[in-house]
Amino acid sequence: MSSQHLPTRVVLLAGPSGSGKSSLAARTGLPVLRLDDFYKEGDDPTLPLVTASTDIDWDSPLSWDADAAVEAIVELCRTGRTTVPVYDIATSARVDREAFEVGHTPLFVAEGIFAADVVRRCQELGVLADALCLRGRPSTTFRRRLVRDLREGRKSVGFLLRRGWRLMRAERGIVARQTALGAHPCDKAEALGRLSAAAGHCDAMPPARTLA
Repeated sequence: MSSQHLPTRVVLLAGPSGSGKSSLAARTGLPVLRLDDFYKEGDDPTLPLVTASTDIDWDSPLSWDADAAVEAIVELCRTGRTTVPVYDIATSARVDREAFEVGHTPLFVAEGIFAADVVRRCQELGVLADALCLRGRPSTTFRRRLVRDLREGRKSVGFLLRRGWRLMRAERGIVARQTALGAHPCDKAEALGRLSAAAGHCDAMPPARTLA
């Protein structure tokens, strides 16, 4: 049996906040890279604001460091390891950095609300196995998101309610945008099926390209 290291690929798992990305990723048993850890810090002057508000728009891709996320994904595909920030959502700050490894696994999941924003870049770099966008009922997503955010104390209650109503009204548009960026819209059952298929086909994929 050959000892050659198999090429590693990533499945990008997108979807609205509260759609169940983290729980689904955990069910796969694959290594999971948390893309939310690549948020910008709260004092970053480039952070966008919600229109006609003083609230930071944490649902805008401008609040996220896509370049750093792609660099980490490619390094994992090249070497099986990287260093990632540890982000505290409650304080909007990177509180640490830690080693993250996928080893010699041929597939890992990178999940987050901005995962669809790097689909084309990962595809061009030859590291993409699949890209998925979880979708469901906006009212269900609203309840799940609010319960989670209140339990974890992510932000103030007022902020969470304002954000929750705004996202519920915008959810269908969010899914449409992520689909247009290249993520396949699906429910959890279909997502698990596509993840299983991706894992089964990784061995036949050509070697991954690397950054110059």
